[in-house]
Amino acid sequence: MDRRTDPALEIRVTTAAPTSIRRAMVLAAGLGQRMRPITDTLPKPLVAIGGKPMLDHALDRLAQAGVTEAVVNVHHLAGQIEAHVASRTNPRVTISDERALLLETGGGVKKALLLLGREPFFHVNSDSLWSETGRSNMSAMVEAWDGAAMDMLLLLARREGSVGFDGRGDFFRADDGLLTRRGSAESAPYVYAGVAIMKPELFANTPEGPFSLNLLFDRAITARRLHGLLLEGQWLHVGTPEAIAPAEAAFTEAALAAATEAHA
Repeated sequence: MDRRTDPALEIRVTTAAPTSIRRAMVLAAGLGQRMRPITDTLPKPLVAIGGKPMLDHALDRLAQAGVTEAVVNVHHLAGQIEAHVASRTNPRVTISDERALLLETGGGVKKALLLLGREPFFHVNSDSLWSETGRSNMSAMVEAWDGAAMDMLLLLARREGSVGFDGRGDFFRADDGLLTRRGSAESAPYVYAGVAIMKPELFANTPEGPFSLNLLFDRAITARRLHGLLLEGQWLHVGTPEAIAPAEAAFTEAALAAATEAHA
């Protein structure tokens, strides 16, 4: 293979755990079809929950965890997202343009690898949302990251108790944090909450063009190097217009609980 066609092959393999994660890939290029008619005129990442666009929740939490550089991909109503992040400095945002071809959760990252650098980075769905309990889940992921044992670390939500989610779950988690797929089981207790830390070298020998991150999940499972960390707080799956009100209610409840605790 021509090395120039696969930027993942230019990435140096790293195994030591970094003291911090400084870069992130934030996925904001989706069509948001299930959120129509809202997303006919507004990209889903800019839908506000708790008084703030979901994209800003993601970027602010990355900044809180120490991320200083974020790559945000764009496709649907791209100009609105570009304008929205243009003035951000914490983290500083670079746009990865997918107007010509939507590259999915894996292909979009591969296109942006040269911007993401050689160290492990966050991979974040821009609509990944939860009510924080006071402890930063992203900071907890940085603390839990062990590059010697992990190729990927996923943030997991408990299927039961999550807001707006009615699926059967994604993963089983062993006591040491190793993950396996639900497979043929009727259900699994944990759902991928849309945040991961991963190594850039995972993208070597991946397809050109669009492909799903599921390919890398499966590779890491086979190598026994896919781990999960349980989210503290309540995961909010805002997939449809009907899910906005329950998510708003969960944010309000969490804010009231935090205020009560602060004054106790």
